[in-house]
Amino acid sequence: MKHLVTAVDAGSIADGLGVRAGWKLVSVNGNSIRDVIDYELFTNEERITAAFENADGVEVCFDIDKEPWEPLGLNFETGLMSPVRQCTNHCVFCFIDQMPRGHRDTLYFKDDDWRLSLIMGNYVTLTNVGEREFRRIIDRRVQPLYISVHATDGAVRKQMMRSKNADLILERLTALHENGLKFHAQIVLCPELNGGAVLDRTLRDLWALAPEAQSVAVVPVGLTEHREGLYPLKPLTREDAKRAIVQVDAFAKECGAEGFAFCSDEMYLRAGLPLPPYEFYGGFDQIENGVGLFRLFEEGFMAALEETAPLPRPVKFSSVCGVAIAGNMQELFDRLIPYGISIQVKAIRNRFFGESVTVSGLVTAGDIIRQGRSLFTGDALIMTSSMLREMDDVFLDGMRVPQLSEAVGLPVYPMPSDDGEAFIVRLFELAQSMISKTDTAPFCAGSEE
Repeated sequence: MKHLVTAVDAGSIADGLGVRAGWKLVSVNGNSIRDVIDYELFTNEERITAAFENADGVEVCFDIDKEPWEPLGLNFETGLMSPVRQCTNHCVFCFIDQMPRGHRDTLYFKDDDWRLSLIMGNYVTLTNVGEREFRRIIDRRVQPLYISVHATDGAVRKQMMRSKNADLILERLTALHENGLKFHAQIVLCPELNGGAVLDRTLRDLWALAPEAQSVAVVPVGLTEHREGLYPLKPLTREDAKRAIVQVDAFAKECGAEGFAFCSDEMYLRAGLPLPPYEFYGGFDQIENGVGLFRLFEEGFMAALEETAPLPRPVKFSSVCGVAIAGNMQELFDRLIPYGISIQVKAIRNRFFGESVTVSGLVTAGDIIRQGRSLFTGDALIMTSSMLREMDDVFLDGMRVPQLSEAVGLPVYPMPSDDGEAFIVRLFELAQSMISKTDTAPFCAGSEE
C-alpha cells in the first residue's frame, strides 16, 4: 500500500533527504505500511530503510540513521493513514441514535476504531475487529486500549449491543491479559440490563484480569427525548445511582480493588451524594469518562489561585454550565471573591436533547441564549470549551461563539475544561485585560456629575 505525502516538515529528516509533497511512501524496512500503527512501529528504529515513489513514478530508497523517537517529518492525507472504521453495532443506548436530526453530518458518524482508542483514548467495543486484526493488535503490542465492556456476560452484552460478535468480549480481554497488554474498561449502566448481579460479575471478571485491566468506569446511561422507535430504556433514577455507587464501593472493599473501579462524577451528582476527595481517584485514568474530573479541576484551580495576587479592582463574570455541576462550580468560583473576581453561575437546562441530559459538554448556544440572555450580570460570559467541537468554535446546534456573543451582548470566552491551573491563568489574564481597557478608556467631557 502506497501513502501520498501531502507535506514535509521544514528542517526534518525527510526534508533533508529531498522528499517532497506528492511523493508516495512505499515501505519501511521492506514492510508495507497499512496505517499509522505500522508507520510508527517501523519508523521507531535507529536505522531504517524508507522507500518512496517520487513525482516521476521512480522508486527512491534512503538509508536513515536517527534516534528511535525522532520523526521523519512526513504528513499524509489523514492522521490514521487510512479511513476511520465505522461502528456496525446497534447498541440500545447509543447516544448518536438519540440525536435530533438536521445538524452537521459529523454528529451522526459512529466510529469504532481501535487505532483511535490507542491514539486518542476513544472507547472501542472490539466487536468490529476480526480475528486477523485482533492478532495484529497483539503482535503490534498495542496498549493501552480503552474498551467499552458494559457486561462480561456474553448474552447480556449481545442483547445490549445487538452485534453478533459482542459475546466474545471476555475471550478478547483474556487474550490481552495473557499477552501482557494493558487496557481500561467502561460500563454504561442500564440498570434493567446490566445492573445488579450482572454488574457484580462484570466487575469481578475485570478484576481477575488485573494488572492488565487497569481500571473500570461505571457511567449512567444517557437518554435524550429523541428516542422514537428505539429500545425502551428506563432513565437512571437517583436510587439507581445510589445503589450503583454502593455496589461498586462494596466490590472494591471486598476484593481489595480500591483504585480500580470508579463511578463517574455524573453518577454521584445524580445520586445527590458528595464527590469523593481528590486522593480517591489515584492516577485519574478514567478522566475521559468524567471520573474525578471536578476534583482534578479543583485541585489545579486552588493550587494556581494560591500563587495569584488579588486584582487591583473587582471584575464580574457570568458563567454557564450544565445543571448537574452548577452548585459545585458556584461554590468553587466563590473562592475567587477575595481575589477580586466574582462569577455568577447560570445552570442551563438542556432543551436541545431533553432535560434528563444535565452535563455541561452537551449544552448548546441556543439554550444559553433562550435561558440566560436577560440574566447575565457580568462584564463577560465564560463557558467550558467542552461545549464546542474540538479545535473549533461551533456548538452542537451549529451556532458559533461569535453568534452567541452577539445574541447575549457580551464578550464570550471559552475556558479550559479539565485544567484548573490553565483556567486560573486564563481567567486572570482576561480580568487584567478588562481592567486595562477600563483604565485607558478616553475621558468624555461632562461624564462626571
